[in-house]
Amino acid sequence: MTDSLVLALVVPLAGALLVTALPAHAARIGLFSVMLNTLNIALLTLGVWQHDELQLALGDWAPPLGIGFVADGLSAAMLAMTALVSLAISVYAGDYFRDPARARHFWPLWLLLLTSLNGLFLAADLFNLYVNLELLGLSAAALGALGGQRTALEANLRYLLVGLLGSMTYLLGVALIYSGFSTLDFAQLAAQLARGDAAASGLLGATALGLMVMGLALKAALFPLHFWLPPAHGSAPAPVSAALSALVVKAAFYLILRLWLEVFAPLTTQGAANLLGLLGAGAVLWGSWQALRAERLKLLAAYSTVAQLGYLFLFFPILQGLPAGETRSNLFAAVTLMALAHGFAKSGLFLAAGFVQQQAGHDRIAELGTTLQQLPATTLTLALAGTALIGLPPSGSFVAKWLLLGGAMANGQWWWVLVLLAGTLLAVAYVFRLMTRAFGLEPTPRHFFTQARAEGPALLLAAMATGVLGVATAPLWHLLGTSGGLG
Repeated sequence: MTDSLVLALVVPLAGALLVTALPAHAARIGLFSVMLNTLNIALLTLGVWQHDELQLALGDWAPPLGIGFVADGLSAAMLAMTALVSLAISVYAGDYFRDPARARHFWPLWLLLLTSLNGLFLAADLFNLYVNLELLGLSAAALGALGGQRTALEANLRYLLVGLLGSMTYLLGVALIYSGFSTLDFAQLAAQLARGDAAASGLLGATALGLMVMGLALKAALFPLHFWLPPAHGSAPAPVSAALSALVVKAAFYLILRLWLEVFAPLTTQGAANLLGLLGAGAVLWGSWQALRAERLKLLAAYSTVAQLGYLFLFFPILQGLPAGETRSNLFAAVTLMALAHGFAKSGLFLAAGFVQQQAGHDRIAELGTTLQQLPATTLTLALAGTALIGLPPSGSFVAKWLLLGGAMANGQWWWVLVLLAGTLLAVAYVFRLMTRAFGLEPTPRHFFTQARAEGPALLLAAMATGVLGVATAPLWHLLGTSGGLG
């Protein structure tokens, strides 16, 4: 089973090299590589299910000298979501990038992005995380600029510079950790911090954590550091926007969650967690309000990403205030469920938005009525994705929000409930504002799918967020029960 840890990096990286060497067959090689990656991640997830955790030290060099990979319940869940979303995006991209010149640029970068995501979720030391963060940022910015328009180039150049600033801030924290603890391995560092050998070490660790969280928050577009996200996501090609929103920013959040609840848990405080919660609350309210005011469909989706990320950070102050036990474990599973539901819903929404833009020639919401009425499958995708973004049953985000509400009340932090309710009402407003365009007097076509290859992947992703994750949560709870101290 440990071979799957290495293959998670080798398969997409080898695919990127083959696509570069054989550009005439880029689409076929790229899609085949993504399919192999999905199969390998399924085997990896099965291994975690059976053995609780998979570990591998490359070349039998144990940490801190060697490079280690670890897969537990949290990383397996994120890897599985990434594999399924990337497979759907790849099928969609085969039709979207029909121009051979654009396909030659897309597939190598896309497979490099997938390699970096897999490496990031499996990394077991802070520097290996940095390497994957850099590769992720570079490939994401290059993919976002494939639109070719001036606005796309400007937005993604800004995204590149912001990403580099976030990476440098994170790396400064890593340097402080190594100077004070002489190790970057998660397990060894957590053990030293738990012992609390010296007050100076605790101060050094807290400073390093602050720097790393700040850098990652910039990459995750946490309010008010979100300024780069709407133009970058709104101007990128639809498959790239889906990946950026569903996967790339989610990777930065994953790292914050991992560092906060596992590695640096002895140093985190309720005050610091409350600060993350306040920033999350600002993201929920501001992002939802901007989504309500957006004139373009892709901008609506981009601002809703800011808002949905804010919900994830509302969990931090509540988790911080709860003792270890069933309530805390359920709340940890809920934040993971919300991240997964958002990943599926937002990727489906962006893919659907891209198809609508292709069919209409624009994505101005006020003028999309006729187009939406002629695309019943895409309209259903938008409705299902909107259901998940609002948090209506039976979506996975409904379960997550319900547990968040219960955790806030159980912990006496009722004020987060007000943010939750306000954000939900605003989400209802911007989703219904979009969906009302689909109802009118014009007849709809007799065929459900206009173009199955373009509409099918988006519909399946939205259905995952709304149906599968909401109804079949027991397997996820079982998988996340293996996440060690995180739960």
